[in-house]
Amino acid sequence: MESVWEYPRPPRLEPTGRHLRVVHGGEVVADTRRALRVLETSHPPVYYIPPADVAMQFLTSSPRGQSFCEFKGLAAYWHLALPGQRMARDVAWSYASPTPAFSGLRDHLAFYASRVDQCWVDEELVLPQPGDFYGGWITSDLQGPFKGAPGTMGW
Repeated sequence: MESVWEYPRPPRLEPTGRHLRVVHGGEVVADTRRALRVLETSHPPVYYIPPADVAMQFLTSSPRGQSFCEFKGLAAYWHLALPGQRMARDVAWSYASPTPAFSGLRDHLAFYASRVDQCWVDEELVLPQPGDFYGGWITSDLQGPFKGAPGTMGW
């Protein structure tokens, strides 16, 4: 069991060999055992998947603009458009030029579990981090409470 309250701040980047899958509209959009995860106090892990393990042909750059993370830098967002299906907007984000401490994240994609049909860690269907701002994936081996729900932005 991992307590998110034992994760560091500033956050830490580390590799993980866990099997990650993102499924939407019946299509496997991402499948990897080569992801990186970011661990930050009060947050479930955010998993970043290498672009070689993502079906990039279904992703298009979002016009929403960028957001800024004080630790990782400027993030860009991605829409998911599967043939014959409605576009899912801003399902993922990435860093083209992350800060030096997070340079390993370059071009890796993190998916919001709340904006796709399913995200899996090993054989466990994940729960999305509460709220619509953070993108952590909650699994049964994590202990909260987790930042993101109403009233937690000031933690």
